[in-house]
Amino acid sequence: MKHRKFAMTNKAIVGRKVGMTQIWDDENRIVPVTVLSVSPLRVVQIKRPDTDGYSALQVTFGDVKATKLSKPEAGHFDKAGVAPGEKLLELRMDDVSEYEIGQEISVGTAGEGEEEGESLFADGDKIDVTAVSRGKGFAGAMKRHNFAGQRASHGAHKVHRKPGAVGQCATPARIFKGKKMPGRMGGEKVTTLNLEVVKTDAERDLLLVKGAVPGPKGGTVVVRNAIKGGS
Repeated sequence: MKHRKFAMTNKAIVGRKVGMTQIWDDENRIVPVTVLSVSPLRVVQIKRPDTDGYSALQVTFGDVKATKLSKPEAGHFDKAGVAPGEKLLELRMDDVSEYEIGQEISVGTAGEGEEEGESLFADGDKIDVTAVSRGKGFAGAMKRHNFAGQRASHGAHKVHRKPGAVGQCATPARIFKGKKMPGRMGGEKVTTLNLEVVKTDAERDLLLVKGAVPGPKGGTVVVRNAIKGGS
């Protein structure tokens, strides 16, 4: 069996979803894009395999008064010598040797193996975007699991949107765990793979991504280079 070798995660950044719009390409075709506002990140902590068991960057963005944080949170920022931010997030990376505490990462920052002045993500790059999907509350089986529903013909009485039989016989006389049934929909961590960067605006800290991105407007999203089939 031939094993496929995936690309390494060496570029990652955090942003906020602004919303969707459209632009026109060189052939005057409409391209739907999602606008991401990517504020500069500050490295608060570096995690390495020899001390933590894995490689990652703990980063923050934005500005918050230290008085609005708990003492452990404020102490964590103070120990690193980094201005407090809105959130603390971890970016799993394969190599963190080139980073240092207090370093600033932005869209205009050159990535690993790139020349000075180049952007972290260039036009046409393939990326993976991770975010918490929009919560849709309690939903039925048809909406939640894309069920077809019951037949809409003679003999079907008030069962058109029901999932059908879900139980077992006298043995084991219960519904198996994991059965697809009605329940809460959305509000889960979702990753959309192999999206395309349409345009990078380093001056305004914006990233235009082709197509839709998980999460609501204003939601936090993590962008990294594509690890499956990305260039």
